[in-house]
Amino acid sequence: MKTRHLLLAISITAIWGLNFSVIKLGLSTVDPLILAGLRFTLCALPAILFIGKPDVQWRYIIGYGLVFGIGLWGVVNLGIKAGLSAGIASLVLQFSAFFTILLGAWVFKEKVSRSQLAGMAIALGGLLSILSIVDGTVTAAGLILVLLGALAWSAANIINKKARTTQVFAFLVWSSAFSPIPLFALEYAVNGSAGYSALLHQLDYRAVLSILFQVYPNTLFGYWVWNSLLKQYPVSTVAPLSLLVPVFGLLGSVMIFDEHLSLNKVIAVVLIVAGLGVGLYGQRLLGAVRKRWSRCAA
Repeated sequence: MKTRHLLLAISITAIWGLNFSVIKLGLSTVDPLILAGLRFTLCALPAILFIGKPDVQWRYIIGYGLVFGIGLWGVVNLGIKAGLSAGIASLVLQFSAFFTILLGAWVFKEKVSRSQLAGMAIALGGLLSILSIVDGTVTAAGLILVLLGALAWSAANIINKKARTTQVFAFLVWSSAFSPIPLFALEYAVNGSAGYSALLHQLDYRAVLSILFQVYPNTLFGYWVWNSLLKQYPVSTVAPLSLLVPVFGLLGSVMIFDEHLSLNKVIAVVLIVAGLGVGLYGQRLLGAVRKRWSRCAA
């Protein structure tokens, strides 16, 4: 990978990691479901007026929009609001990789390898380390909600795979159009008009910047650049860099919210990132080692 592309990819992972702290800033004055609704409204508009519908069945576009917008980011917003720190949220959400493996085995009858099972076991050790954190940055409700968000992300990945679209940006824009109305309706059903009244009276520059950051650098620009790199380079070259997301997520929370970086958190990061590495790339690395060993033996 060219140096400028490597730096660009790392910048995207930094943006995605920092996004969790940016979400938390927005949640200081905007209700979680409204914040997610505003995010996906601007992801869809005005871009949808200039970008043609992707060549994908409507059920995939609508399904992805509902699962990605509500099940993932609406629920993750609720989890952060429920007391889970931005850094820990970015870490826990990475369990979506393992949920995707398990759902893939169920839906597509894909075989789960021993390295994937080993990776899950290592990452579960990281989750246990998170459960032992008692500094106020972890709550049971927040942890459960973000794990549910991770499950929703894996379901969105399955929908995306079944859709088999090559028009990734158009798919993201059009599917985003189906997220806002259900999010706004859910907010009204749960809290009535209180959240909307607060939005009119409490909206400040932090919330506005939070929404704009989530829409443009994080979602539209981030996914466009990432998928462009995937078209230019092998997946095995680009995808491992996503392991940096929870690292940047935790560092962002430390810098912005002065989150204490305890030993338990360091252990959790190491175990979960190591588990992801083993689970996603262990089989490939083992195969490469065996191939090189057989050449040397010959």
